Amino acid sequence: MHILVTGFEPFGSDTINASGEMVHRLPASIGPHRISTAILPVAFTTSGPALEQLVAAHQPDALICLGEAGGRDAITPEVRGVNIDDARIPDNEGAQPRNTPIDPSAPEARPATIDPASVVQSLIREGFNARLSQDAGKFVCNDVAFIAYGGSVPALFIHVPAVRPEGQRALVGAETDGSTTASTWTFERLAEALQLVLAGF
Repeated sequence: MHILVTGFEPFGSDTINASGEMVHRLPASIGPHRISTAILPVAFTTSGPALEQLVAAHQPDALICLGEAGGRDAITPEVRGVNIDDARIPDNEGAQPRNTPIDPSAPEARPATIDPASVVQSLIREGFNARLSQDAGKFVCNDVAFIAYGGSVPALFIHVPAVRPEGQRALVGAETDGSTTASTWTFERLAEALQLVLAGF
């Protein structure tokens, strides 16, 4: 199986995005699976088209999109993406849509097309902190989830905790939960968990 995994560039005043760090740490293969990776811009107008171009170029069998959630200390696969952009802060291009449909002709929400519950169960079995999320926020992460869930490739958006090097704390990343919290995860532990997820496909 060929799996495309995307993460995001840093945004706001942060210089690190845990989702992008994870993408950089993934190997080219996990078990029988070939892994392709890419970094998406944190921008409402360009992240969706960039994702669609990547899918067209790589022709993957599955798509895993990663983003970071500064208010969570669990790995949280997103059950759905909602058809609304409502930004608390501007994106990296300065855009700040408020209460704006992503696609006026599309449904109000789209479900994940890879089972998020099975991913949570596999992580919990191996001792990782994981839970389902019903709310991907309304920032660029949700925008990408909504687009990914409407594509032709089976897809799952996974929020990871906003891991930072020791002594640092995420300054942004509260777009899902309204606040930030210091993560108890390390980059190594998070990479181990994500490789477990990818190995399970």
